Amino acid sequence: MEAAHPPQPNSPPPALQLVTGDPLATSGADKTIAWLSSLASADAGNATRLLYVLLLKRGLDLIVASLMLVVLSPLLLLAALAVRLDTRGPILYRQTRVGRRNRPFTIYKFRTMAHDPGATFVLLRDDDGTMRHKVHHDPRITRTGKWLRRTSVDELPQLFNVLLGHMSLVGPRPELPQIVAGYESWQHQRHLVRPGLTGWWQVSGRGDRPMHEHTALDIYYVENLSFWLDVRIALRTVRVVLNGLGAF
Repeated sequence: MEAAHPPQPNSPPPALQLVTGDPLATSGADKTIAWLSSLASADAGNATRLLYVLLLKRGLDLIVASLMLVVLSPLLLLAALAVRLDTRGPILYRQTRVGRRNRPFTIYKFRTMAHDPGATFVLLRDDDGTMRHKVHHDPRITRTGKWLRRTSVDELPQLFNVLLGHMSLVGPRPELPQIVAGYESWQHQRHLVRPGLTGWWQVSGRGDRPMHEHTALDIYYVENLSFWLDVRIALRTVRVVLNGLGAF
């Protein structure tokens, strides 16, 4: 059962009731128990919800991701060709992200920036000083990259991450290790589920939201994860992508 309202900007971080401290600090059976308790905390005793979370969600991911790869294969080939013809460098961009239970994995995207083998990750600040993952008018983004980002086509290679079990179609977006290293313990609760190709914060402002608001939205999703919430996010994603909201 979904909560009535998601957290609002600048609201205090929500806390799960059945897990204290960092749920990722445990191991083995204790970690599994903490994870299951957290998933059940929003509406304990809802067997349908747990059945979806533990069994059906992964099956749907495999079926839908496979169908999407088949249907979208012409678009994927076109995007790959455009990246190749635009600038020198690899077609795919590979980057380490933090997944479920704090496990690192390699995420795949179409490359949208000029290739620089010596480049390192830096946190960016917008004109008003707000820290963000992205900023408007980033000079590193290529011509093709602007189109790929505006249409979100750059994210489609992550369908392979879904098939590999690193990600889900819907879930918190996977974060960079450099950022996760600075998390407080409550923020790690976003890692209780697989990260997603799309998520609650993506349909609630995407790149227009500052970084500190993402975690509260992600934890809202974890606490209220259900089939209908995933459907709601998926439908909103279609609208957001078609309108290009928050994409840059």
